[in-house]
Amino acid sequence: MLTSNDKNPQMHYEFVCLDELVPEDHLLRVIQKHIDFSFIREKVRQYYCEDNGRPSIDPIVLFKMIFIGYLYGIRSERQLEKEIQTNIAYRWFLGLSLTDRVPDHTTISWNRRTRFKNTNVFQEIFDEIVRLAIQHRMVAGRVLISDSTHLKANANKRKFKKHVIEKSSRAYLKDLEVAINEDREVHGKKGLKPREGVKEEKEIKVSTTDPESGYMVRDSKPEGFFYLDHRTVDHKYNIITDVHVTAGNVHDSVPYIDRLNLQIEKFGFKDTIEAIALDAGYLTTPICKALHDINVFAVIGHRAFTPVKGLFAKWRFKYDLECDVYTCPQKHTLTYSTTDRNGYRMYKSNKEICKTCPRLSECTRSKNHQKVISRHVWEESKEWVRQNRLSKSGKYLYRLRYQTIERSFADAKELHGLRYCRLRGRENVQEQVLMTATVQNIKRIALHLAKAS
Repeated sequence: MLTSNDKNPQMHYEFVCLDELVPEDHLLRVIQKHIDFSFIREKVRQYYCEDNGRPSIDPIVLFKMIFIGYLYGIRSERQLEKEIQTNIAYRWFLGLSLTDRVPDHTTISWNRRTRFKNTNVFQEIFDEIVRLAIQHRMVAGRVLISDSTHLKANANKRKFKKHVIEKSSRAYLKDLEVAINEDREVHGKKGLKPREGVKEEKEIKVSTTDPESGYMVRDSKPEGFFYLDHRTVDHKYNIITDVHVTAGNVHDSVPYIDRLNLQIEKFGFKDTIEAIALDAGYLTTPICKALHDINVFAVIGHRAFTPVKGLFAKWRFKYDLECDVYTCPQKHTLTYSTTDRNGYRMYKSNKEICKTCPRLSECTRSKNHQKVISRHVWEESKEWVRQNRLSKSGKYLYRLRYQTIERSFADAKELHGLRYCRLRGRENVQEQVLMTATVQNIKRIALHLAKAS
């Protein structure tokens, strides 16, 4: 039967209860029930004046507005204000009635750009949510899985200047220098003098729009100015335990050990951590050595190395640890020669034997017919990681990456707007990543507690 609605909603008045208009299973209702945000007020108290100035917006309301924006992928603070004006669930979550004025979008931007600039507020709020997950036994601290993903910077890839900069020294170089000299002394050679006055330089592209971003060039990845979100999750409930932002041209392995140590110290993982799973980008000798030293079962992905076409692969040469020699496929030995400044031992074959070897063309193409194989002084740690990866437990652990860290990145990009950087500058991108990770944790904790209750 055909009907019509002639009521004029603009002139229709009703007495309603705001709480009744929000569905019982609404996500914000679940979050409000299970997450206590009162800690925020204490975290920011030092940035407010106690007895001077006009009354401020409640910090809990302010951060709840920010959480709504990141939770529902609302990229603009101006748009966030408009959404809250018309969304009943948002108003209920913020404690606003239907007639209360929504805080202006400039209030959010002013606090972010002025009051909380150069502070650790966003990091502290993220850490407090992680501690809440630990309190509810949603973080075991036994298996940590890390990776990085690229975030497109708010910068045109065609607007840049070329700068020549000095390469930064790695933190492990002092330990490596000690290991090199010890290795040379064991082999009866003099220690190397410290390298002084040698500066390594490289040319990079620097964006004129966002100079803190980095020009990224990787296989199967887009080319341009990006930031990297380095993230760690706990495998038990996929809670994010750490996020860190670097420029897009920083290698994945550079900040990893420092971030791992920070988590161990901050959340008390020292007595609980048992295993770590990483992508192939972290397969560097210093990382393998560091994980080997703390006796953690480390599984790191492997990138197939393609040898020169027609020549033996390195794995065809077997290393004898006791005799400290390599053996070629023809059963001839390659003996130790020296250890260079980069930490590689050189093993060389006997030229006279190689001259008459029937498989010389498959072994080397050097003019003096001598085969040289390099082995890092920390190579044992790398081989230890390789054995872990090939074990049954290692294969299972590596497969967890697709269910945990990859899923975390996918949700952040598809559901929470992390595919692109909203603002410019590393600190602003760090804030965006921290708040995105925070709402991901909040949502996971609230849904888990609701299911368990």
